[in-house]
Amino acid sequence: MESVALRCSAAWRFAALRSSVTSISPSLRVRTSSVRSTIPSLRFHTAASPMMGVTVEQFEQAKNKLSTLKKDPGNEVKLKIYALFKQATQGPCNTPKPGMLDFVNKAKWDAWKSLGSISQDEARQQYCNVIGSLLEAEAGSSAQVAAKPAGSGATYETLLVTTEDDITTIKLNRPAKKNAITTEMYNEIIAALEQAAKDDSVITVFTGAGDFYCSGNDLTNFTKITEDGVQEMARRGGELLRKYVKAYIDFPKPLVAVVNGPAVGVSVTVLGLFDVVYATERATFHTPFSQLGQSAEGCSSYTFPKLMGAAKASEMLLFNKKLTAAQACELGLVTEVFPDSSFQLEVWTRLKAYAKLPPNSLALSKQLIRSMEKEHLYAVNDAEVELLVERWTSDECINAVMSFFSAKAKL
Repeated sequence: MESVALRCSAAWRFAALRSSVTSISPSLRVRTSSVRSTIPSLRFHTAASPMMGVTVEQFEQAKNKLSTLKKDPGNEVKLKIYALFKQATQGPCNTPKPGMLDFVNKAKWDAWKSLGSISQDEARQQYCNVIGSLLEAEAGSSAQVAAKPAGSGATYETLLVTTEDDITTIKLNRPAKKNAITTEMYNEIIAALEQAAKDDSVITVFTGAGDFYCSGNDLTNFTKITEDGVQEMARRGGELLRKYVKAYIDFPKPLVAVVNGPAVGVSVTVLGLFDVVYATERATFHTPFSQLGQSAEGCSSYTFPKLMGAAKASEMLLFNKKLTAAQACELGLVTEVFPDSSFQLEVWTRLKAYAKLPPNSLALSKQLIRSMEKEHLYAVNDAEVELLVERWTSDECINAVMSFFSAKAKL
């Protein structure tokens, strides 16, 4: 939503909105650790799943917890909270629209009006989900600061890697570039997976910083190659990709993808090598290989048909079909989809429970499952890399990539 409030002075707008939101919840501070017991979670496997209602008492508890937030969640979130509170307590917007120059009240009115005719029960549920998600994110951020780095002295330039509660988290950390994968990032992910395989954690989680999970390969790498270096670039790139995919094939512990936003290219294809894939409802899954004159990788030429059938896999790998989270879940690429407002809260609650399971049992069971097809996955990886090396040196691929940058430059 492009708020008219953006025209206001930043300080005045923040003060006005904070005043309107905090006036909703003038309570004393409440312990964040009680969120799970007072704010119900919301699960669904398809986008059409109905919401569960919350009691008035639970709604009041969520309202009171709003004042415990230590960080400003931003104007857009505060407007959403305001609108949901008004909808939950008064129903659909029925007040006159403020004048054009009343910027703050007009922004608040627009947010409330945008909720349409959703019921008060549903508004209460969404309100609780938003507050719970904010509290969980704030608690998780604080925990991440205290979490120990994964490995002895391991440092990364493009990743955030931490271990806490027996969970090693590998987070792609180029949010300004939508977590596009550079050569450096490939090497760091390999190193992080190797370290996580040896540490004392029970499970390993892979996710992205910011609004994107990962936008695939950083195509600017292609612009740095001279004509004389194309063959060597392709050879080195092929060997790096082979090693990268092999790190997933060989990973000995349960590996979970927490897909926090759109996913593109290699970040999608390797999902078939994860044990569990959780996604927010706003995630999408896109593999535009033929559009760029390239071909599939990440063992997806084998795992995708196995998961979703040959025809559906071909739509993705040959014809660049983009899947919604619900579609990816229906086809078996994603294990479960969660509402964006409660995504982090629900997923991390579940992951922490998984991490309490007997670690040796989990690891040995995972290795047994993978052993049945590991050699075949190696062969698939080799075949895909061989074809990609040929593709990268072809005029068709080079022209497609250059066309991509030309089109992008015109935007």
